[in-house]
Amino acid sequence: MVQNRALLKGAYEMRKRMARFAALFLFLISAAPLTFAQAASVHYPIQLSEQERSLSDAMATNESYFHIPPYWKVEQAALGLDYTATPIAQRDQSSVTLFMNGIPFHSFRPDADGLKHSIGAAIPVELLVEGTNRLTVRGDVRTIENELVCVPDDKRDNWLNIHPSTAVDMQYAILPLDGTIRDFYERFAGMDTMSDSQSAVMVPAASENAELEAAAYAISGFSKADIRKERPVLMIPFSESQWTAKPYTVIVSLYNRLPADIRRQLDERDWSKEAAVQLMRLRGQHVLVATSNEPSLLVKAGRLLANEELVSQLDRDRTSITAETNVDTPAVEINRAQRLTETGDTLSGMKHQVKSYYIALPANRSISDASKVKLDFRYAKNLDFTRSMVTLLVNDRPIGSKKLSEELADGDSLTLPIPKNLDVAGDFTISAAFELELASRYCAENDENMPWAHITPDSMLQLNTKDRTDLLFDHYPYPFLRDGIFNHVAVVLPKEKDAHTYEAVANVFTLLGQYAEGNIGEIRFYTDDEQGDPWQNSNVITIGSYSENRLVREANDVLYFQFNPDGSAFISNEKMSIDPVYGGRLGALQFMESPYQDGFAMLAVTGTGPEYAAMASKLIALERDKWKIWGDAVVTDTDGVIRAFRFKLEAEAEPESGLEQILHRTDLLTFMTASILVLSLVIVSLLLLIRKYRNKRGGRG
Repeated sequence: MVQNRALLKGAYEMRKRMARFAALFLFLISAAPLTFAQAASVHYPIQLSEQERSLSDAMATNESYFHIPPYWKVEQAALGLDYTATPIAQRDQSSVTLFMNGIPFHSFRPDADGLKHSIGAAIPVELLVEGTNRLTVRGDVRTIENELVCVPDDKRDNWLNIHPSTAVDMQYAILPLDGTIRDFYERFAGMDTMSDSQSAVMVPAASENAELEAAAYAISGFSKADIRKERPVLMIPFSESQWTAKPYTVIVSLYNRLPADIRRQLDERDWSKEAAVQLMRLRGQHVLVATSNEPSLLVKAGRLLANEELVSQLDRDRTSITAETNVDTPAVEINRAQRLTETGDTLSGMKHQVKSYYIALPANRSISDASKVKLDFRYAKNLDFTRSMVTLLVNDRPIGSKKLSEELADGDSLTLPIPKNLDVAGDFTISAAFELELASRYCAENDENMPWAHITPDSMLQLNTKDRTDLLFDHYPYPFLRDGIFNHVAVVLPKEKDAHTYEAVANVFTLLGQYAEGNIGEIRFYTDDEQGDPWQNSNVITIGSYSENRLVREANDVLYFQFNPDGSAFISNEKMSIDPVYGGRLGALQFMESPYQDGFAMLAVTGTGPEYAAMASKLIALERDKWKIWGDAVVTDTDGVIRAFRFKLEAEAEPESGLEQILHRTDLLTFMTASILVLSLVIVSLLLLIRKYRNKRGGRG
């Protein structure tokens, strides 16, 4: 597979969009007097979707969401909407209305020529809320000229496409830091901070294993908290005499390896029995320090930073961690019953109306037998029940439908199993699509509140899952994460580490953090010169070049892409011919069974030099880029060309055993339990009757 990541067209579109926003905001700002706050304002464009979205039918809606951090003071906001409308639309009868959090703020008549158009609309600041905001685009596109004659619209002709370049541009001031760990944490992982690379995790150069373990946990936590997930978390080594801070810096270090100016700001205490996470201001920058002289307590401090819920409660500048402190996240429930909605959701308007629910599931888990969806709902009684229905979809694939009826309008339900052959793995969506038809709809005046349907909080998902255990990038990050927790992970690094090594480690744990559901499990770091191969009973991630890392040299004979004798280049194999010069500037990811112990895996992140290993690690740094790799071996070059291969033979899927099927079928398990109880009662009754009969015979004798 060959992919070129030089997306010149995308860059061109971005420049156009930024220019459009700049012009729009110059207009908005010119209407208001300039103040100091405005002079210090920041602009940030928020892309609403990476895919093109389509509104079809005479009346249709599309929703998108964006996040406003709590440390933003929004001053102005604008929507740049890029769209294309059907060229046969009646412009004077068609309209598009924009809603922010359910309240309309702008309407326009779309240009109907089949070409791409842009429109800018100011968003009233008072409609925005801290946290999640919902933008709704409602299109009423008409293709039939209205001459006081009732003619039905043809929904195949009624369409309006919203392009991925559509974005919300925010103008905001950054509120002062309130001095709490919670506020610092939110800013460190904030989307504007991450986009501008204004935050970093720092560890001492020639890091100790405990420092790297604590940093890995911290990176996974910050990665999970990052809303946009557009860039990996940075990890940078520092030395006592030479270090510079980013605006938001986390330093993870054993106490006796901290820079002297940081140690001076820490209280005197027994650092062998205590760890601390403390916020301080140093050299004009905000610095959060996690430290202890006891390696296990330092790792626990790192795990604290991977518990977002716990950190959100730290409304102070310092917290202590001892051996008794519990920093674990709750256990992840993989097989579970969960509500689709906590408060209920109402859909209003005629014809096609959809509500979707996002379900989080670890990437290595797939839906198994007996998973089912129960939709509990009610709806208006003025529908045309000969044409109204509801359909349930999983990842936009229908699994069943039901016709609506007047008799059940006040309380209806639909329960459907999720077909196993949908092969759903990882995060997925469940959608309820209503067709709300009115008799003679096209002769009636449009009313957005008529008709309606309401999904109640009694709507449930019974989710049963199983592991996807093939060692393929298709299922990565299994087995390093299992059921959402770290699964005996051992990271083996060269003894001599440079900036590229730290970059690769940060990239790996950024993606693992995006998939992790908690901070429990095990992460261990080792150097390749350790005796006894302590990583034998672990899933190994080894990082480095042939010359740097002993594990890479020892495993060379079993690597899919092997090195030449001096390790200066990859050599050709049955999948790819490699020129010796070209093979010297490649990075590779190779996923295989561990050569140290059966039942474990090894991922080799390697290249002909540390910079090429870091280049390969970028392929497993972000969830949004994971689609680029598949199979069990991937190579990439300095031009950004990616080639993925599968070397392992594809094994036939093993059917579930009868016992596994029974354990996954809660209804069958209940039935069998009841049957066994009844059978037991019958047997006991028979034994009692036999005993009674024998006693009577003995009495007669």
